[in-house]
Amino acid sequence: MTPLSSLNSLSNLAHPVAGHLVGLAAEQKSQDVTDWAARVGWVVGLLLVIGLVYWLMREGWKWRGTLQGDLPELPQAPDPAELGPARLRLSGRYHGSTTAGQWLDRIVARGLGTRSRAELTLTEQGLAVVRPGASDFFIPAAGLRGARLDKGIAGKVLTEGGLLVITWQLGDRLIDSGFRSDHAAGHSTWVEAVGRLTSVAVPVKTQSEDTEGAR
Repeated sequence: MTPLSSLNSLSNLAHPVAGHLVGLAAEQKSQDVTDWAARVGWVVGLLLVIGLVYWLMREGWKWRGTLQGDLPELPQAPDPAELGPARLRLSGRYHGSTTAGQWLDRIVARGLGTRSRAELTLTEQGLAVVRPGASDFFIPAAGLRGARLDKGIAGKVLTEGGLLVITWQLGDRLIDSGFRSDHAAGHSTWVEAVGRLTSVAVPVKTQSEDTEGAR
């Protein structure tokens, strides 16, 4: 066999191999494109579901606020000179308000549904709640009904005794408002101080008492 014929034979043999490799590459490229299209579709679908859930939550929030439209305006704190000396101060977080004794019946009207940082000042005149980025409010001493330690309010669950819950009257509604101090060890002091300032004692079932009663 001449060298030329040998080269021709090798060339003929190489053509099918090269064609097969080109076919594999084209198939792999097509598969990659198909995978990307599926991934993009999956991501778009997920984003649509998240958007729908967010919209439903927002509409539910607005609907609850409409139902609570009869809630009176929140009292505003008097001038600092009229508040008198502070008995206690607290820096921490405001975790929300509910109908007293019903830790999942969240109140969102009048800005009470907005969680935020909070600065609390207790005086003989009442409790001033300052919330950066949210509505401040004031609970007159005559409106205070007591305080307790609890572990949950408005869907927020903490450790046992990790939440300071203050019960107060707004119009004809009894409200529980939950706070957590940056130094939770001081919660007991607040319970005692609010108890001494309370003008009318109104028994309110805690979450744990409701659970025991159900048993």
